[in-house]
Amino acid sequence: MKKNTFYSLLILSVTTLLFINCSTTKDSLSITESEEKTFKQVQEDTITISSEKTEYEIIIIEPGFTTWLSSIAKPEGYYSQNFLENRNNIMVLEWNNRVLQPSRFNPNLYELRIDYSQQIDYGYEVNYKLYNYFIYFQRKYNQRLGPFVPRI
Repeated sequence: MKKNTFYSLLILSVTTLLFINCSTTKDSLSITESEEKTFKQVQEDTITISSEKTEYEIIIIEPGFTTWLSSIAKPEGYYSQNFLENRNNIMVLEWNNRVLQPSRFNPNLYELRIDYSQQIDYGYEVNYKLYNYFIYFQRKYNQRLGPFVPRI
C-alpha cells in the first residue's frame, strides 16, 4: 500500500513539474506584434559583422534582422562581453553540429559552419551582433540553440 502511494506521488510530482516547465517556456517565447512584423519582412537585408583587429567577418543575409537589431534587441552595452562570448560559444557549437546533420536539421536554416574560437577576442561589436542574430534566428524560426530560452 505504501509503495503504491509513493509511486502515485512521484508520478504526480513529475507531471506537475513538466506542466510548469512547459507553460513557462511558452510564456517566455511570446512574440510581440512589432517583432512579428520584422519576421515577415521579405526585402533582402544584409549586415556585416567584422573586426579589423582579428580580420573576422560574418555576413548575414536575413530579411528583417537589421530592423530587429535596431528596434527590438537590447542596446549595445546591455550585456557584458564575457556573457556574450559564453553564450555565443554554446550556440556556435550547436549551430555547427546542426550544419553537419542535414538529414536531421533543415539544411536551408543551417547552411554554413561558423568558425568561432574561445581563444580569440573578437571584440564587443562582433559578439553583440552574433549573439543577437542567434536570438533573432531562434525566435523567428522557433529553434533552440542551447539550454537557454531565447528572450529579449
